Amino acid sequence: MNLDELRTALTDLDGQLLELVARRQRLSEQVAAVKRASGRATRDFARERDVILRGRNTAQRLGISPDLAEALLRRLIQSSLATQEQARVAAQAQGSGKRALVVGGRGKMGGWFVEFLASQGYGVAIADPAGPLAGFDYVADWREDPLDYDVIVLATPLGITAGLLGWLAGRRPRGLIFDLGSLKTPLRAGLNALAAAGCRVTSLHPMFGPDTVLLSGRHVIFIDLGHAGALADAQSLFASTMAERVVMGLDEHDRLIAYVLGLSHALNIAFFTALAESGEAAPRLANLSSTTFDAQMDVASRVAAESPELYYEIQSLNEYGSQSLRALRQAVDRLVTAIESHDQAGFTAIMDRGRAYFAARAAARTECA
Repeated sequence: MNLDELRTALTDLDGQLLELVARRQRLSEQVAAVKRASGRATRDFARERDVILRGRNTAQRLGISPDLAEALLRRLIQSSLATQEQARVAAQAQGSGKRALVVGGRGKMGGWFVEFLASQGYGVAIADPAGPLAGFDYVADWREDPLDYDVIVLATPLGITAGLLGWLAGRRPRGLIFDLGSLKTPLRAGLNALAAAGCRVTSLHPMFGPDTVLLSGRHVIFIDLGHAGALADAQSLFASTMAERVVMGLDEHDRLIAYVLGLSHALNIAFFTALAESGEAAPRLANLSSTTFDAQMDVASRVAAESPELYYEIQSLNEYGSQSLRALRQAVDRLVTAIESHDQAGFTAIMDRGRAYFAARAAARTECA
């Protein structure tokens, strides 16, 4: 065959592959129905392991890369799980006959919750200065609204959320109320005001982005504000998903987030700032590659594309934020001292401490699992 004929043959094969993927998706929907009927969990790690090992063995027999086969199968498994999870959420229909209001529903995470609640059968209305969203009710002036909703979600910037929480405390709506803030200490006064007013209030932090489809392996943090019913109802929204639900106190949350978000953001901001100010032209560095550098560049480029306003809030409004920044500065100082003083033992000690930390972390994760 000539080049054009070979390309046509590849195009035909690509179409056949996609048809097989579509067929696999339809089978996944049937698998989800059978699992629900029999009360089985959505995810079966033993089954996944068998599929991947069988795929690697088949790939080796066919003379193709086992790593390629595993990567492909993992993507297909993830897609299948997402299909099954969404089917389970819809089948539970927890929100059937209920109404929800998402303030900030045109934003990224607000939009995610609009779709998530709608998939559970909630009648969802949005309130957002950006205007209505096709397919959903719109509340143009929600401050004049009766607020007769079963769930009210505040998906607004921290500075706005703090004021809205206090305002809601004066209105005392009957439904479950929660925010989605990345930090909780700036919201302390408003959350406490709602609790004091007897409202059914808790606070959520979804530890994933708005592009997330599958919640397996993702964490949702729930803040215990003293209302057991509100806490249980908020958690039940995710009961049919594979998300890991974690309950903690307000101060514990921000202390940990100072490292989980604050430290990781600051590290990547420092990384791309050092590159940008290094005097090394971007085109020259673009032609060089290493495993570590490429991985770090990938994460740093995604951080650089995020909202400076949001990332500044995460750094500046956390009452515990300075702890992680000081720890980062001290770590860099120790590293510089060890290198400039030719202290190989000190450098090795830093590396050894890191290995010990990750070993302890891995052991803790295994124990939790």
